[in-house]
Amino acid sequence: MSPFAPTARRPPIAGLYVLTPELADTALLVARVSCAIAGGAAVVQYRNKLGPAALRREQALALRALCRARSVTFIVNDDVGLAGEAAADGVHLGRDDGELAAARQQLRADAIIGASCYDSLETGQRALQAGATYLAFGSFFASRVKPRAARAPLSLLSSAKTRWNVPLVAIGGITAASAPALIAAGADAVAVISAVFDAPDIAAAAASFHAAFALRSSLAPGARRIANEQRGLQHDP
Repeated sequence: MSPFAPTARRPPIAGLYVLTPELADTALLVARVSCAIAGGAAVVQYRNKLGPAALRREQALALRALCRARSVTFIVNDDVGLAGEAAADGVHLGRDDGELAAARQQLRADAIIGASCYDSLETGQRALQAGATYLAFGSFFASRVKPRAARAPLSLLSSAKTRWNVPLVAIGGITAASAPALIAAGADAVAVISAVFDAPDIAAAAASFHAAFALRSSLAPGARRIANEQRGLQHDP
């Protein structure tokens, strides 16, 4: 039996979406993620490519408890089994992380399934057909985490927004200074590691991203519509 009951009502995939740094110290990891949430992170993805299975389970459970207590969406990267074991809100899969359709069958019916689509709208279409509930595009800028990642143009977000009514996540080398352009182009969320967790003040760094989304939310619907028309979009972001 899962140690946590499924979340009855999750917040959407929107706003600041933080990916965790790889740390062996679980208490330190939780403390750092807690600071990011305090600054406004709305989604936390647990990402650990190198740790042993026991550590990854320990950390996933600890972060799941933190996110539940703070009403933050919790996603596990790559590992469908761990996502189910930790009763995560969902899983995020890249091109080499398993089949989306199989993940949909393995997880509960309302689980969030994110898909990396890189710089390809066609990959996004296939992901949606396989059961994805949000799409991640990028890298939009040079990234220290994935320096060889394909670069995606801002126009990709605008094109995706006109095609699909699903959350769009921008990823790759994003800073607080570059986030507004991505949000304006159609990103519902920006996924960040270094710009938050490498900052001397994690909460303040997260707050700077949160402010970019708060500014968009403060625009009147008419102003958003005009802005969208100027960008040639068909729908509000």
